[in-house]
Amino acid sequence: MNHDLIVIGAGPGGYVAAIRAAQLGLNVACIEKEQALGGTCLRIGCIPSKALLESSHLYHMAQHELGAHGIHTSGTSLDLAAMLKRKDGIVDSLTKGIEFLFKKNKVTRYRGTGRLAGPGKVAVDGDQPQELTAKNVIIASGSKPMMIPGIEFDGKHVGTSTEALNFDKVPEHLVIIGGGVIGLELGSVWKRLGAKVTVLEFLDRIMAGMDTELARDAQKIFEKQGIEFRLKTRVTSAKYDGSKCVVTVEGGEPIHCDKVLVSVGRVPCTEGLGLETVGLQLDAKKRIPVDKHLRTPVSGIYAIGDCIEGPMLAHKAEDEGVAAAEFIATGYGHVNYDAIPSVVYTEPEVASVGKTEDELKAAGIEYRKGSFPFSFHGRAKALGMTDGYVKVLADAKTDRVLGVHILGPRAGDLIAEAVAAIEFGASSEDIARTCHAHPTLAEVMKEAALGCDGRTIHK
Repeated sequence: MNHDLIVIGAGPGGYVAAIRAAQLGLNVACIEKEQALGGTCLRIGCIPSKALLESSHLYHMAQHELGAHGIHTSGTSLDLAAMLKRKDGIVDSLTKGIEFLFKKNKVTRYRGTGRLAGPGKVAVDGDQPQELTAKNVIIASGSKPMMIPGIEFDGKHVGTSTEALNFDKVPEHLVIIGGGVIGLELGSVWKRLGAKVTVLEFLDRIMAGMDTELARDAQKIFEKQGIEFRLKTRVTSAKYDGSKCVVTVEGGEPIHCDKVLVSVGRVPCTEGLGLETVGLQLDAKKRIPVDKHLRTPVSGIYAIGDCIEGPMLAHKAEDEGVAAAEFIATGYGHVNYDAIPSVVYTEPEVASVGKTEDELKAAGIEYRKGSFPFSFHGRAKALGMTDGYVKVLADAKTDRVLGVHILGPRAGDLIAEAVAAIEFGASSEDIARTCHAHPTLAEVMKEAALGCDGRTIHK
């Protein structure tokens, strides 16, 4: 079979690239080894974890927070099986939605593992092996959990986020190795449902890469919620001994628990892609090198998403998928990497876009800072969600917005305004002069922007 474009992988980057290219008139094929489309994010990552975060938050509210609203609940109980069923139903409906979009846009789907088989050739390994040809190929092979020495994975007691999304009962004690996004989100789920949660982090902080002040203040809130953090802790081993999980740490006593979630990051899935058949070499971190148009050094081969440099985020992969497809079809395609937001869906949420204070200081860039707390805001008080603040960083000379960082309710939604501001080169004055509806949480963004010029109204 001959196609104009073959996409290897149907995750957020791959399926979006395939659909966009088909919209532009190309004959497109997409190869995916899993039965369900959508990749890690949809099947065993972003979507199922958000479903559990929402359900667990409502359960926690019913138990501990609704009384303040004059709503008294008695006999509240957890039906974990129903909660997991709801999560699986959401995933199933969305994967079927992508199947429908493929049919609607006439994208040919091949079931199997895709690999390059020489210039212009792609092999599909699976139940029905075949060889395809195409002028252009986009590699969107994604990533997988990073493994560390000394960890004995058994898929039931010691596992990754995949297993932590499907515990058949609430563990008494869950130990999470790694203080990043995935660990904090799933730790929040099981803490709300009744588990004791201990986070072991090798660094001296959580959420590496996020603004330091934001991460520090978020940790204080999580600790008040009952999550235990042990920073500067090196894990040397973790295994199930037949009755309990045992986690050993350097210079400390072993920790005994029911479940262990290993969440120390992800690595690109670049093995077995047949890169050697076209002379394509990986970089030192096993990533596929690309230029600003997502082109690899080999003509006609592109790469996007987690298998290339940059944050491993679904929306980053989607933007790259669109850019690569448009460049192939039209000669134009662009991604603004300064305007890629990052969100942690804990309670409160944490969201960032642009430069952190740490990065600005390291680069010697002079900036002004404005911040405003949710505790001063009427809508936040009405919601009963007053932890956190919005912080706006603007260039000291031009007032251009360089970074926005939010710790607070609905931060993942609020960050969109800041992303648009950075995308269009807006100043803090632009945000401050924009009318924000009252009472909405977005007003906190306006007040923080006003703070860059020292004229916050309600603080």
